[in-house]
This record gives sequence, structure tokens and C-alpha cells, in this order.
Amino acid sequence: MNYLWAFVIGGLICAAGQVLIDLTALTPAKILVLFVTGGVVLSAVGLWEKVAEFAGAGALVPIVGFGHTLAQGMARAVAKEGFIGIFTGGFSACSGGVGASLLFAFFIALLTKPKSQS
Repeated sequence: MNYLWAFVIGGLICAAGQVLIDLTALTPAKILVLFVTGGVVLSAVGLWEKVAEFAGAGALVPIVGFGHTLAQGMARAVAKEGFIGIFTGGFSACSGGVGASLLFAFFIALLTKPKSQS
């Protein structure tokens, strides 16, 4: 049942993004910012834990989960380091995931042949 709910919630998040692309003038970049901000807001008001407990990876894997990670990293850093944590917390919380994605993208770029520009 956990897999089903993860699939349903993750699919609904992705479907919401597609609906926003199809029915509004929002660009994908603006929708990305909207979803990250949504994750931060859900985390700030205390709803994220309930959503993540119910949906599991369906809520954690999409970009909304990235917003939650940023917010939690910032909150921990502010509690530990004070004001400077506002600027460092998000970076330290997400550095591993961002670094891994850049590394994997680099290796995939080495292994594949890009399309020629014409």
C-alpha cells in the first residue's frame, strides 16, 4: 500500500505541474520555484511531516521535497549558528544531493553523444 500512495501522491504533484504548464502562462522555471517554495511553506507550517509520512517517496522525491530539505537545513543552522545559518543552512543540507546530481550528469555527458547544433 505504501508504494501505491507514493505513486499516487508523486503523480498528483507531477500532474499539477503539467496542468500549470498547459493552462497558465507560467514557465517551467517559475513552476519549479513555486513547487520549491511550496515545500518550504509546508515545512514551515508543520504540514510536511504528515504529508511525507503518508506519501513516503511520493512526496520526498519530487522538487517539493527539495524545498523541505532547504527549510529544515536552514532551521537547524539558525538554531546552531544564529543569523549566519540563514545563508549557510540550505547549502549544507542540500550539498550532497546537488553534488551527486552534477557528478552523475557529468559522467552521462561523457558517455553519450550530444546532438549537433544546426
